[in-house]
Amino acid sequence: MPSSRSTLDHLPREGVRTYTPRWRKSPLTTERMERFLPAHAIPADGPLDPQSWFGRTAPVVLEVGSGHGAAAVAYAAAHPEHDLIAVEVHVPGVARMLADAEPFALTNLWVEVGDAMELLTERIPRGSLAGVHLWFPDPWPKLKHAKRRFVQQHTLSLVADRLEPGGALRIATDHEVYAAHVRQQVAHHAGWHVVEGERPDWRPKHGFEAKGLRAGRSIHEFTLTPA
Repeated sequence: MPSSRSTLDHLPREGVRTYTPRWRKSPLTTERMERFLPAHAIPADGPLDPQSWFGRTAPVVLEVGSGHGAAAVAYAAAHPEHDLIAVEVHVPGVARMLADAEPFALTNLWVEVGDAMELLTERIPRGSLAGVHLWFPDPWPKLKHAKRRFVQQHTLSLVADRLEPGGALRIATDHEVYAAHVRQQVAHHAGWHVVEGERPDWRPKHGFEAKGLRAGRSIHEFTLTPA
């Protein structure tokens, strides 16, 4: 568990990313993005406005770091009454998600190719999200990289501000070091109620979850609601 108090401050660190940039694109990725993204992309600027963005007023859920998108597609398919915004910097992952979503003809799956922190900070109004999902984030297992983990004091405050009453932040990780980090951050923040061990039945088990289980690691589930 990180012992340095520098991981328990309340301020974001300039220039510190929670992800590793990867910009390589194949012809297949380019073709998928050109074909599928226009129907699912959120507007390029302006604050979240469900009626103008999605054509309806419905609960909005944000998935931080959607990866290849299996969980995002599954959630959108299982919850047609919600609009899901999947945020991911890795373009090949976004392209794969959009291709996998196409057979389901999903009209409630939306995409932002970029940094979730920028979206949360600059474009998501307070009290406007029904939920935030953080599935198997990069654990940044070395102590010197702990500042890059998504769950920090300032992000916990930010997410709590953006959630509507009754909204929840849900986290899953297969890394004990990240689970310990979440517990430490939440305990220090003291602005959340936390329940561990509740796995959503709609979430697919392949991908990082299956990889972690094959490696003999446990899956840690957290449901956080603002206190």
